[in-house]
Amino acid sequence: MSAIDQNGFIEFALAQGVLKFGAFELKSGRTSPYFFNAGLFRDGAALSRLGAYYAEKLMAAKVEMDVLFGPPYKGIPLVSATAIALARDHDQTVPYAYARKEIKNHGEGGSLVGADLSGRVIIVDDVITAGTAIRESIDLITASGGQVAGVIVAIDRQERGQQGSQSAIQEVQTEFKIPVYSLVCFDEIIAYVRDSGADVDLPNMLSYRERYGAA
Repeated sequence: MSAIDQNGFIEFALAQGVLKFGAFELKSGRTSPYFFNAGLFRDGAALSRLGAYYAEKLMAAKVEMDVLFGPPYKGIPLVSATAIALARDHDQTVPYAYARKEIKNHGEGGSLVGADLSGRVIIVDDVITAGTAIRESIDLITASGGQVAGVIVAIDRQERGQQGSQSAIQEVQTEFKIPVYSLVCFDEIIAYVRDSGADVDLPNMLSYRERYGAA
């Protein structure tokens, strides 16, 4: 995406209350100067616009894809919205599937709903935190005969994990040799705050990036 699109997405996330600034305690025990909760894109108009951002990013990156896959649970509306936006805005009809948390033992059964996971599969999710859900998705796709061609998420926190110097996204890229695309990253949020003159504690954000940021 262009810088204008990234700023537009940040402003959209702020307007929806998805992106907030302040002091937020994370599961890691760190106190973050910002918080991003994609679950707050929670009406039809917001989800439609969000899907458009995902679709635009995939098209701009010239990603070759045969199927979109959404991990449970937040990935389910995201993969649906992305598939709709690809068809509506880019004339790209891409099948999609999503996984259940629990295997269904009646009806059609199984853990998958939607298209077969064959060919080049793009995983659509909100964020990669520890990488556990992505690894489970990769195992499921591979076991189903598909090839993971990439991952797309809303935000890259660019933050080191509890172990090592890499972020969760960098670990996934290194381990599986696949690209991970994000709509926006922490550096771009910092740039937005700096350039827009928003009433946000910029030195605190820079300090957090310096202390916990991945290379």
